[in-house]
Amino acid sequence: MFDFSTPVNRYGTYCTQWDYVADRFGSDDLLPFTISDMDFAVAPCIQHALTTRLAHGVFGYSRWNHNDFKSAITGWFSRRYHTEINPDHIVYGPSVIYIISQLVQQWTAQGDGVLVHTPAYDAFANMLNANQRQLLTSPLLKTDNGGYEIDWPQFEAQAARVECKVLLLCSPQNPTGRVWTRDELSRMAQICQQHQVKVISDDIHMDMAFNEYIPWPAVAIDNHWALVSSGSKSFNIPALTGAYAFIADPTVCERYLIQLKAADGLSSPSILGVIGHIAAYNEGEEWLESLKEYLQANLQYVAQQLEYAFPELNYRVPQGTYLAWIDLRPLNIDMDALQQLLINEYHIAIMRGDTYGVEGVGYVRLNVGCPRSKVEIGVQALVAALHQLVKR
Repeated sequence: MFDFSTPVNRYGTYCTQWDYVADRFGSDDLLPFTISDMDFAVAPCIQHALTTRLAHGVFGYSRWNHNDFKSAITGWFSRRYHTEINPDHIVYGPSVIYIISQLVQQWTAQGDGVLVHTPAYDAFANMLNANQRQLLTSPLLKTDNGGYEIDWPQFEAQAARVECKVLLLCSPQNPTGRVWTRDELSRMAQICQQHQVKVISDDIHMDMAFNEYIPWPAVAIDNHWALVSSGSKSFNIPALTGAYAFIADPTVCERYLIQLKAADGLSSPSILGVIGHIAAYNEGEEWLESLKEYLQANLQYVAQQLEYAFPELNYRVPQGTYLAWIDLRPLNIDMDALQQLLINEYHIAIMRGDTYGVEGVGYVRLNVGCPRSKVEIGVQALVAALHQLVKR
């Protein structure tokens, strides 16, 4: 019913991934597989809702704190994730990283530590550094079957450090694609409570989980937590702006809203972002399920091609996200040489793994949120470039 195979020309739309690829890769004639947005048009229900609102013609100040917005969110979590959320705990923010930054500032002081599973979304380190907080890493361990797991003794040792005040959890995890199990989340909750570590769970990739996704409220032991999310990844609407959080502690919630409204002057949201979220969560489920099938097939294609060309990589389809996190270390190649080959000979832009911290050295992250024809070009170029380097 939905067409994900026909390419949409994004050039000339002020698109970060396509129009500004030269900012990161030094050339503007590259086919990009970079930042995590998708090349698909949004769900028809969202397009219809936005078109209807645009036809109204008046775009004055707007509100988010009403039942239509909040019930769309609570209904989504109730139907899909069997989690009941108190609508009074919902707050709005212009982006997920903005809300996380405000909570980090509220729950920590300069010099305090924030614990993060690594490799990690690079905006986490940038945000913590800008706020003069320490990044305390908990490197994930790669398993024999190509997956990733928590190093529990190391994780708890970090949580026990006196300067560790917050666990910044990415659920599902970016870039590895791990979808945490209930047991893993419960164990993290117990460790954090024991060491008085608060939890901020970034669940922006929640709808892209292929394994069962468990929201943090389902395992929370106390009210020292917040879950932050948005429809921007799953419904490809980041340019509309808008995110939300569940903040369990009413006092923390109130302090956040004072910062949003009074200090930062951001209480009036983008009306298109609000309308987009309402339409997505109320009417977009069928589209999302079809999209997930398509994305999983793209990831399976990547796995099949890599298994055929380089079985020693032992690449496996991730449990979530539309990001292929590929460990190239078994090939023992020069990553700088690979990047130059991809750019200069194959005209392809793929994110280097070290963008996401030292634990990403020797990896690449390939965005497959695009038509299969584009994925095929990118994977074939990557395989060809790797063959050239392995033969040297």
